Amino acid sequence: MKAFLELLGLKRPPDSDAQRARTATVRKIVRALEALEPQRARFIAAFAYLLSRVANADLEVSAEETRKMEEIVRRFGELPEDQAVLVVEIAKSQNRLFGGTENFQVTRELRELASREQREEVLHCLFAVSAADDVISDVEETQLRQIAEELGFSHREYVEVRASYNDKRSVIQRFRGQS
Repeated sequence: MKAFLELLGLKRPPDSDAQRARTATVRKIVRALEALEPQRARFIAAFAYLLSRVANADLEVSAEETRKMEEIVRRFGELPEDQAVLVVEIAKSQNRLFGGTENFQVTRELRELASREQREEVLHCLFAVSAADDVISDVEETQLRQIAEELGFSHREYVEVRASYNDKRSVIQRFRGQS
């Protein structure tokens, strides 16, 4: 079975401890998706990882965020519910364990796999996950901006998508006295 990094097309030195850890981490997602066409499985794995990256930006993934991730992965990935739940749990675990080292690489892989329209839909999904608990925190918003840049969006394009979620942004809620 291919390692997750290999599945994503990322190369590491064969003796790297980091590679062995990442390989074990992503191997679980790959197994869950092995019945799928490889490129689709890579896309879903990277997509789920990015959702968990945003949800975990504030170092806490709420139950609402988890449910939203499961719903989005099920719908967007066209997966059965049990498979979507497994993919999300593995992605959350992997992000907690290796997020700092894999974030850019996984985002770059998704950028290469997805069309411009798909990347925009992914960005909306990322905002939806961060807004699942009715507040997009400042740290989540920072993470969203970073991911948007990594996905190739200009600041103007990012702001256009973000505008759909203004009522959930903590900075706006504070300004309006809502939080």
